[in-house]
Amino acid sequence: IMSLLNWTDSDQNSIYDLAFKPDGSQLLVASGSRILVYDPSDGTHSQTLRAHKDTVYCLGYSRDGKRFASGAADKCVIIWTDKLAGILKYTHNEAIQCLAYNPVTPQLASCAINDFEGLWAPEQKSVNKHKMSNRITCCSWTSDGQYLALGLFNGVISIRSKMGEDKIKIERPGGSLCPIWKILWNQNKNNSNDVLTVCDWGQNLSFYHLNGKQIGKDTKLEFDPCALQFFDEGRYLVVGGSNRKTSLYSKEGHFLGIVSDSNSGWVWSIACKPDGNVVVVGHQDGTITCHSLTFSTVHGLYRDCYAFRQLLTNVVVQRLNSDIMDVDLEEDDSSKITIKCNDIVKKISVYKDKLAVQLSDRIVVYKMVTKDTTVTYKPVNKILKKFECNLLVVCSENIILCQESKLTCFSMDGEKQREWLLEANIRYIKVIGGPAGREGMLLGLKNGQVLQIFVDNPFPIEMLKINSSIRCLDLSMKRTKLAIISDNSTCHVYDIATKELLFEEVNANSVAWNTQNEEMLCYSGKGYLGIKAGSFPAQQRRMNGFVVGYCGSRIFCLHVHAMRAVDVPQSAPMYQYLDRQLYNEAYQIACLGVTDTDWYNLSQKALENLSFDVARKAFTRIRNLRYLELIQNIEDRQKRGENKTDLFMADIHAYRSEFAEAAGYYKKAGHSQKAVDMYTDLRMFELEQEYVETSDPVEHKQLMAKQANWAKNTNEPREAAKMYLAAGENLKALDIIGEHGWTDMLMEVARKLDKADREALTKCAFYLKRLQQYAYCAEVYNKMGDKKAHILLHVETKNWDEAFSLVEKFPEFKDDVYVPHAKWLAENDKFEEAQKAFHKAGRITEALHVLEQLTENAVDECRFNDAGYYYWMLSMQCLDIAAEKTPKKAEMLKKFKKYQKLAEIYYVYHSIQRYTDEPFTSHLPEALFNIARFLLHSISGSNPPRGVSKVATLYALAKQSRSLGAYKLARHAYEKLHALKLPLRFQDLIDLGSVTIRSKPYHDNEDLQPMCYRCSTTNPLLNAQGSSCINCHQPFVYSFSSFEVLPLVEFTLEEGIGDEEACRLIDSSIKQAKSNEWKDTERDAQTLRMDEEEEEDPFTARLLTFEQGGGDYLPVVVNRSVLRALPRREVLVRRWAPPLRFQYFKNLMPEVAVAMCDSCFQMFHADDYELMVLQKQCCPFCRKASDAHEDKPEM
Repeated sequence: IMSLLNWTDSDQNSIYDLAFKPDGSQLLVASGSRILVYDPSDGTHSQTLRAHKDTVYCLGYSRDGKRFASGAADKCVIIWTDKLAGILKYTHNEAIQCLAYNPVTPQLASCAINDFEGLWAPEQKSVNKHKMSNRITCCSWTSDGQYLALGLFNGVISIRSKMGEDKIKIERPGGSLCPIWKILWNQNKNNSNDVLTVCDWGQNLSFYHLNGKQIGKDTKLEFDPCALQFFDEGRYLVVGGSNRKTSLYSKEGHFLGIVSDSNSGWVWSIACKPDGNVVVVGHQDGTITCHSLTFSTVHGLYRDCYAFRQLLTNVVVQRLNSDIMDVDLEEDDSSKITIKCNDIVKKISVYKDKLAVQLSDRIVVYKMVTKDTTVTYKPVNKILKKFECNLLVVCSENIILCQESKLTCFSMDGEKQREWLLEANIRYIKVIGGPAGREGMLLGLKNGQVLQIFVDNPFPIEMLKINSSIRCLDLSMKRTKLAIISDNSTCHVYDIATKELLFEEVNANSVAWNTQNEEMLCYSGKGYLGIKAGSFPAQQRRMNGFVVGYCGSRIFCLHVHAMRAVDVPQSAPMYQYLDRQLYNEAYQIACLGVTDTDWYNLSQKALENLSFDVARKAFTRIRNLRYLELIQNIEDRQKRGENKTDLFMADIHAYRSEFAEAAGYYKKAGHSQKAVDMYTDLRMFELEQEYVETSDPVEHKQLMAKQANWAKNTNEPREAAKMYLAAGENLKALDIIGEHGWTDMLMEVARKLDKADREALTKCAFYLKRLQQYAYCAEVYNKMGDKKAHILLHVETKNWDEAFSLVEKFPEFKDDVYVPHAKWLAENDKFEEAQKAFHKAGRITEALHVLEQLTENAVDECRFNDAGYYYWMLSMQCLDIAAEKTPKKAEMLKKFKKYQKLAEIYYVYHSIQRYTDEPFTSHLPEALFNIARFLLHSISGSNPPRGVSKVATLYALAKQSRSLGAYKLARHAYEKLHALKLPLRFQDLIDLGSVTIRSKPYHDNEDLQPMCYRCSTTNPLLNAQGSSCINCHQPFVYSFSSFEVLPLVEFTLEEGIGDEEACRLIDSSIKQAKSNEWKDTERDAQTLRMDEEEEEDPFTARLLTFEQGGGDYLPVVVNRSVLRALPRREVLVRRWAPPLRFQYFKNLMPEVAVAMCDSCFQMFHADDYELMVLQKQCCPFCRKASDAHEDKPEM
C-alpha cells in the first residue's frame, strides 16, 4: 500500500467532521463555528460559511448532491443548497451530535446531545422528534433507506425504521464502559446483506447483521476510534482515532496498512472521495491532510496459470488459456478460484501445482487438488515466520526468498537450507524448471550479470554479462536462447552455447519466449507489442501493458490492474517463412494459431512445391478432403513408379482451377488428350480445339454432342438444339425444341426429316399437338401416312366435322370417332344426341348407362320431375333397341313398360313432394286429390320406387279428402298412415288429423267418385284393382294435368286388320253426325224436321261386349265396317314405333276436347294442355319443344 500526500492545510480549530459532495467536486470541513469549502483536487480554500453561533459538529450531503446539512452546538440544524445558500433552519433542545441523509429519499436524521432524535423531510412542515433513553453519539442509514441505526453512549445500538419506530436493540458486552462512537452501514451495491460496522471506545471493531446478530469476533484496535469511513465503494475501511494514525482495514476487519501517521493530534474525522482513491483526514489540532492510496499489483505466473491478489487479502487463481480473455484483478468471477487469506497478501508465487502466499507474519503453501472435475487449492505447509523480502519464488520442494543481493532457500517446513550472496542486487528471477528439488533459476542482476542457480547447488553459474542493469529476462523453449531486457529498454537475444548476440530490439520493457515454438518471442514497450520469428524483422501492433507470457498464439499482458490474454494470429511470421520456402518452419508457426485462409495458403504453397507432408497436414487442419484425395492419388502414383513432375503439376493446377497452366503441363508431359478431356468436362470447347490431335468425324460428332450437353446444362437451349442436330441426335434436339415451344424450328426440322424416320416425326407431332399447333400436327401425320393418328387428333381437339369427313373415307375408324363424340355430347348435357351417337357407334350399353346414371342422380337429389323425364327417355330408348330385332327384344320391351310406369310415378310424385315440403302449391285441391289417388293406385301391390314416400302420398290424400268431403277416404288414409313409420315432422299433424276426422260423417262425397265411360259404373275412390273399372275392368285414361278420368275407351282391331289399314279406314270415314237443327233451303227458308230417326252407332253396340262381374278384361274389338263408321275427330291413336302396335281410343263425349302429345302420347284436357305448353314452351311430360306439337283435340 502506497499513500501519497496530495496537500495539507491547517486551522486553529479542531476538525470535527468532513463531507464530500457525491460527485467529488467539493469538500466541506467543520472547523469551529464555520464551514470551510475546499477544492479537493488541490486543497484550495474557496469559501467560508458562517451561519452557526457555536462549534459545528457534523456535516452531511444528500445522495443527489443538491443539499447538505450542518449541525452545531448551538442546537440548530441548517439545510444548505449545493450553491452554498442556506434555505432552512430548525432547532433541537440540545447540541447536535450527528446527522445523516437517507440514501434513497431526501429524509434527514439529526440527533441531539441527549434525549431526542429528529426526522425531517422537505415535504414536512415540522420535524418529527423521538425521545431516546441515552445520549446519541452517531447514526447511519442502511443502503435501501429503510432503517436507521443509532449509536448510544451507554454502549447500545438502536435500529429504527425510517418512521422512527424502534425495531432492534443491540447491547454490547462492555455496556456504558464501551460507548459507541462510530457506526456505519456498508453501502456497497454488490453486497446483498446489510452489514453494520461498529467502533466503540472499548477499542473494538465489530460487525453486525440487520437482525442484530454479530458477524465474527471483535477486532482489537489498540486505540480509541474517533472516525470511520468506507473506502473504494465499501471494499475497505479507514479508521482513525487516538493513536493519531489513519489505518486501512479490510471490510472483514483485517488490518492492511497505514494511510497517514502524524503528530497533529487525534484523528477526529475522515472523508473518502466517492469513486476515487483520495482520503482526507481531519485532526484535533486543525490539520487537514489529503492522501492518495495506490495498491501495487501482487501476482505470479507459470505458463497459463495466473495467480493475483484481490482486495489485498484474497488470492485468485485463473487459467488464462480458458475461454476467459480478460482477468480483472479487482472483480470477483465464478470462473476463478478464490482463496481467502484473512490477512494482507504481500507476495505470490506459482509453480506447477504449488502456490506460495506471503502474509504479514507467515508464508502459506497451497497445492492444487482436482476432484470430480472441480479444482481447488488446499494449504499443505505453513512457515510461521515474518520475512522481509523483495521477491518470493516457490519450487516443488522449496521456498526461495530474495532480499537485495541475498537469496535464501527454505524447505517447505521453514528450515533454512541454503543461501547465496551475490555481487549485486537481484532485479529479476525466473524458475526454468527441472527435477523436483533440483530446479534451476535464472537471475538478472543490477550489474548486468545473468546467473543460473540450481536449488541443490550452492554455486551460481554465470551465463553471460551485459553492460547495463537487467530489468527482465526469459529462456527459450529448448533453452538454447536467452532474451534480456536492459535498463536502456533494449531487448538482447543471445545464443547460450556460443554467447553470441543474435539480434537486438529497442523500445522494449518486457519479453517472453513462446512456450510452444523455439523461434518465437514477443516484447512490449512504448504502447507497442513486437512479435519476432527467427531472424526475420519483428511485426508490431499497438498494445498497452507488459508482456508476462507467450503461449501458442496467446500473449499474456498485464495492464494496470487487469491481466489480458490476447489472441494474436501468427500470419505474418508464417508468411515470412513461406517467402523463403521453409515449409516445415511455416507449418510449426501456423500450428500456434492462424486463420483458415492462412492454412489454405500454406497448403497451396507446400503443394505447389511438392512438399506433400506439410501440404497433407495443412489440408487436414482445414478439412479439405478434395486436396487430400489429390495428394493421396499423387503419392500412390509415385509408389507405382510414376515420376513425371509435369503430370503432378498439371493435376495440381487443374485442382486449383488454373486450367491454362494445367493444359500446358499436360502437353509438356505428352498427354494432350488429358487436356482435351479436361476442357470437355469444363465445357470449354473452343480451348480444347488447340489440343485435339485427331480428324476422325465420329470423334468430332462426339465432341459436338458433349458441347450440346454443356449448352443445355448452361441454359443455352437453342444452341444446344442446333448442336444436337449437327451431331445427328435428332430426338434430343426435338426434346429441347418442344420443351421450349419453338414451333417454327420444330416445323423446320419436321419438314427436313425423311418420312421413314417415324420416331422423330412422331415426336414432332407430339410436341406440335402439345403446343396446340393442330394444323402443323396434321401436316406431320399426313407426311407419315398415319390416318388413325390424324383422325384421333381431330377427336381430341373436338373438331368433329373434320373427323366425320375422314371417317366417311376410312370407315374402319368409325369407333374411334363416334364413341368419343357420344361421350362428349353426354358430358355437355346433350343426351339425345349422345344416345344417337352411341347407337350409331353400336354402343347400346353406354347409351342406357348415361340415362340410368342421370336418373339415379335426379332421384338422389329429389329432382323427381327430372327423374320422370329421364325414365321416359329410357323407355323410348329401350323401345328403339327392341325395334332393331336384337336378341334382347323381349327384355327391352319389358324395360319399356317398366320405365314408362316409373316415368309416370315420378312425374306425379313431383307434385306430392312439392306440396308436402313447400308452403305453397299451384295445384287445385281436386288436382292434388286425383294425383294422390293415381299415385296410390300406381304403387299398390308393390313397394314404392326409390325416393317415393308413401307417407307423403297418404298425407296429401288425407288432407285433400277432408277438404273435399271424402271423409271416409280421409279416415282410411289416416289409418294407413298409423301403420307406417312416420317422420317427426308429420307425427303431430297426422295425430291431430286422425282425431279430428272422427267428428266427420263416415261417407264420401258422391260427386268425387269416378265413373266408367264404358259401362257407366260409379267406382269407389280407392280401387283394389287399381286404375280400372270394378265392373268391366276397362283401364281409366287420365288427363296428365288434372288427373281426371277422360271419356276415352280403348278399342282393339279385329284379327287380320293392320295398323296402316285401320288408320286408312278411319281416315276414309265419311259419316256425318245428324242432329235436329235448323237448316237453310233453296227457297230462302229455314226448316226443322223432327221425324228423322237416329241411326244406331255400331261402336256403341260393342261397348257392352263384356261379362259383368267377370274377372278378365275384354277390350272392345272393332272390324272394318266399324272403323269406317267411326268419326275421325272422335278417335285418338297412339302411334307407337315397332315392335309395338298402335293404341286406339274413342272419345265418347266429343264435346270434351282431348289433346294428345305426339311424342309421349299422354292425354290432356285440351285447354289445360294449351295453357301448360304456353307456360313451359314444351310438353310437361316429355318436354318436347312447343313448336313441334300440333294440338289435336279430337280425331
